[in-house]
Amino acid sequence: MYGPYVNEELVGEALAPVRDQVVIATKFGFDIDGQGGRNGVDSRPEHIRQVADASLKRLRTDRIDLFYQHRVDPQVPIEDVAGTVKELIEAGKVGHFGMSEAAAATVRRAHAVQPVTAVQNEYSLWWRGPEAELIPLCAELGIGLVPFSPLGRGFLTGKMDAETEFAPGDMRTGLPRFDAEARRANRALVDLLTSVAAGKGATVAQIALAWLLARQPWIVPIPGTRRLERLDENLGAAEVDLTAADVEEIETAAAAIEVHGARYPEHMERMTNR
Repeated sequence: MYGPYVNEELVGEALAPVRDQVVIATKFGFDIDGQGGRNGVDSRPEHIRQVADASLKRLRTDRIDLFYQHRVDPQVPIEDVAGTVKELIEAGKVGHFGMSEAAAATVRRAHAVQPVTAVQNEYSLWWRGPEAELIPLCAELGIGLVPFSPLGRGFLTGKMDAETEFAPGDMRTGLPRFDAEARRANRALVDLLTSVAAGKGATVAQIALAWLLARQPWIVPIPGTRRLERLDENLGAAEVDLTAADVEEIETAAAAIEVHGARYPEHMERMTNR
């Protein structure tokens, strides 16, 4: 859906020379028309197969290592979705099955048909929803958690405040958590990370990522960036040593901070945790 399609083409071109040295993940589950418009979700088995074949072509590869369902389709039993991916795995077109923003009960049902390798969900110090049910389920079933937006869509880098202006088309302009008042209130979380970062000789972003890495060895965040220097900074989080005492300090302080603003508007939140 990113582009749509353009990102797969770019990834395919870039990784073709090193295909056997990398793991490629992509997604299915949205109905995208010929003009690139999204028309809701579509995880019908025939559509999953079509998407897989089209993605293989754009990615210039013979297999997708990790194939995520982008959002749960309430019109298609999850058992049918998992069964279709299982067929693709048996055919050698897909390596592993993933799910994104799915409810724990739905993941459990899918896992019973085709083992789920990874679940992608938003998770960070300022969105801890997965801790209630999803993370315990991952621990029980041996599923990896891949947190997206681990830096709070940029907020947890410390580079943003209530006066920051977003470019036209920036999706954050439509997210309640990013209105000016929410950003002003949520600065307390950044101040906490800044304090810890100073003691570690690290950046604020590195502490936010290191906190996730310290949670469990099977939690692997995927921070996004447009700049090489930020990529280097993010990778440096793996070298930050957060002790158990450091984590406890962060937890205690974070528990006293109320995060303001919903992460999504209602229509977007309805597409998650189902």
